[in-house]
Amino acid sequence: MESTIQSAKKRDNTVNNAFASHFAKSMFLTVVGLAILVFIGTRMFTHIDLNLYGYMVGTITFLGGFFYRFISWGERPPTKIIIKKGLKLLFRKSTAKTAVSHLAIYDFIKKRGFYRWMQHILIGWGCVLACLVTFPLVFSWMYFNMDGNGYYTVVLMGVDLVRIKADGIIAWFSYNALNISAIMVITGVCMALYRRMKNMQARAEQKFMYDFLPLYMLLFISVTGLLLTVQNVFLHGWMQPQMSLIHQFSVIVTLIYLPFGKLAHIPFRPMSVLARNYREHYGEQHMKECKVCGDKFVSVEQSNDVIQVLGTNNMEFNMEDGFNLAELCLPCRRKYRIARFSGFATHQVKVKEANQNARG
Repeated sequence: MESTIQSAKKRDNTVNNAFASHFAKSMFLTVVGLAILVFIGTRMFTHIDLNLYGYMVGTITFLGGFFYRFISWGERPPTKIIIKKGLKLLFRKSTAKTAVSHLAIYDFIKKRGFYRWMQHILIGWGCVLACLVTFPLVFSWMYFNMDGNGYYTVVLMGVDLVRIKADGIIAWFSYNALNISAIMVITGVCMALYRRMKNMQARAEQKFMYDFLPLYMLLFISVTGLLLTVQNVFLHGWMQPQMSLIHQFSVIVTLIYLPFGKLAHIPFRPMSVLARNYREHYGEQHMKECKVCGDKFVSVEQSNDVIQVLGTNNMEFNMEDGFNLAELCLPCRRKYRIARFSGFATHQVKVKEANQNARG
């Protein structure tokens, strides 16, 4: 009895009980962490660029939306299983290879065609490059000090990192990194828009708010960002303050929208590494045989997890034939459903579907 009371007290004194929800805890700790990093990076708040204040507010708002969406998604029973078991397998030998394939070179998209792969490479890496430049500048983790002798000092987290020539190649890439990322995104978005307008399957499935709007928002951000450089270099700064506000507004709106639209798959993408590790690890141990055709189609662990999740959600698919519907491979599962309506045991027909292994 005493041990039970003590354990209950320990649970009551945990950090989680100091917050109203997982969202509140995640948001609080993130904002505190950002404040500490800004304090260090700005040398105790002595170097803050107030022109980037709007981007900072937009980023913090984005984090709030991201945590809300991620926690809501992560609380679902199937997601909990993938995250819990995937994290335990994070240090598998194949994790690095999977991460490169899924997060760097998008090898899984290349199987759908070179054109789609290239548009994803341009959009994905264009956005990553823009974030790697923008966020350190927004939170003053990195900035440049101009010396009187034609050199810049790159300051990273409050430490003088390196001195570079103001007219050197490194400085040129530093000045134009956002322009390069904008050109990459514009090219990738135009490729995506062209495909969506010409490909009949894409035209039949797409929706303006879900499919087109995110592309237009990325395009607008990139174009207005390039216009800032054009105004500065060729127009001697004509209407640059107005364009700067338009560009900043477009970035903030996109950051706020990002967690709740199609672009949310960008910050969620790392979870695919956990899912891949989960499938590979348990697939190497013991594969489940289809109760009808005998083909090995999924791991025993995954099949049991699916049945468990269905039971958690009060969705029972135990059939009169003595098996659960989740214990059938996809072709047999489709034919079994047909059999339930037609009265003919189509799932027992040995002929497989012609396109059962199709990719797309």
